[in-house]
Amino acid sequence: MRGAFLISVLVLCIASVAMWKSQPNEAADGRTRLVWTSDDNPLRKEQVELFNQTNRDCQLVLDPVNSQIEKVIVQSIAGVGPDLLDCRDTNQLQAFVKAGIAWDVTEELPKLGIDIKKDTWPVMQPMGVFENRVYGVPTNCAPNAVWVNEELVARCGVTIPRTPLKWNDLIRLAQKLTIRDSNGQPIQYGFLFDWWNFSHFLLTYGAQFFNEDGTKCIVDSPEAIEAVQLMHDLIYKYKVAPSPVEEAGLASQGGWGSGTINYFGAKRGALALGGRWWLANLRKFTGLKLGVIQSPFGTVQTSSAAGRVTLINKNSPHRQEALKFLAFLASKPYNTLINSQADGIAAFKEYCVGADFQFDPKHPDELDNDVWKDAADRSSYQRTSPFINGGLANQILSTQLDLVRIDAKSAQAALHDAATEINFEIKQSIRKKPKLREEYDRRIREAGR
Repeated sequence: MRGAFLISVLVLCIASVAMWKSQPNEAADGRTRLVWTSDDNPLRKEQVELFNQTNRDCQLVLDPVNSQIEKVIVQSIAGVGPDLLDCRDTNQLQAFVKAGIAWDVTEELPKLGIDIKKDTWPVMQPMGVFENRVYGVPTNCAPNAVWVNEELVARCGVTIPRTPLKWNDLIRLAQKLTIRDSNGQPIQYGFLFDWWNFSHFLLTYGAQFFNEDGTKCIVDSPEAIEAVQLMHDLIYKYKVAPSPVEEAGLASQGGWGSGTINYFGAKRGALALGGRWWLANLRKFTGLKLGVIQSPFGTVQTSSAAGRVTLINKNSPHRQEALKFLAFLASKPYNTLINSQADGIAAFKEYCVGADFQFDPKHPDELDNDVWKDAADRSSYQRTSPFINGGLANQILSTQLDLVRIDAKSAQAALHDAATEINFEIKQSIRKKPKLREEYDRRIREAGR
């Protein structure tokens, strides 16, 4: 089965290489054509247009189709890959660097006046820095916080404190904000969250996927178990969040960011854990009066944060022109656009202060932008391991946590099995790859184990 899958991937990659070779390197008017592999978020269109307006000698083209890592690596090695590629986590960065397709821009960025270690949110930097070398520039930062539907909260006579809450405080508030009919059917939930956001819950309890040197999965720690147990209890014990059965009956309006976001926008949840990027959909709903508070926490007042870092393909014939895009990512026009679009917040901290950031006349009701800035400032990230494919580790963990989500397995048992399987895969990986084994043994020695 795995062999068939790999063959299918290889065939698709070869086909994509052939397609790329047929594409022109320059625009019809002589401008340098730069291909940017990113997602198909509708907000990208305006970002591309802004770059092209401010860089008349270039034509930036978005390619959302060939964004799979395998495709990008094969294309780039063949010399026909994108000029610019997005990276969403440290595992992807390591894959691009080790494949030899991420251009080291450590010496190039100072020439552009860019210092991402000083100027950007710390939580975004691991996606662009590997072994103290810089390979990319953050495009945005999307920390989590808690959305508040002020209308529903007021209707229930509940006051939401603006000071940091513990999870127990949140539960008490969410219970008051949950409304069910006489048959027990939900009318309004107190707290909505996405199960895939489990990393956020773990971080608020100080739990990590791996130990500091990445040699062992520690996702079965007492802190991690407590965090996942909380997620389970929000659904089954406190009944303030929808069960999978209830979720299956939720009506979705579709579009970018469907699901929980639209359910919250339809006023079926009073509070919801999410990011500022939700506004891309929430702004489409009429009559919403929204507030934002910092995420509750268990033992560590922190938040997880998503976002993207853009790298330059080392094999691109247009690397110098591609540097203009990295400079663009650090510019005021681009970062102001990110804040206005609500594509998270600007990755460069200097653009997240002052009246222009606090108040957007196009959206006068959005008055809590400082909460997103504070969330970005205190956000943290999960450690990764170079000894296992990040996608595989996440798949193993997600499979086990899905069993907790449907109430088929305890948090403790699921995390124990996930850690056991991931650590087995680490052993298998270092057994098959001598260089990895050498690095693994070196880290073990340095740790005194």
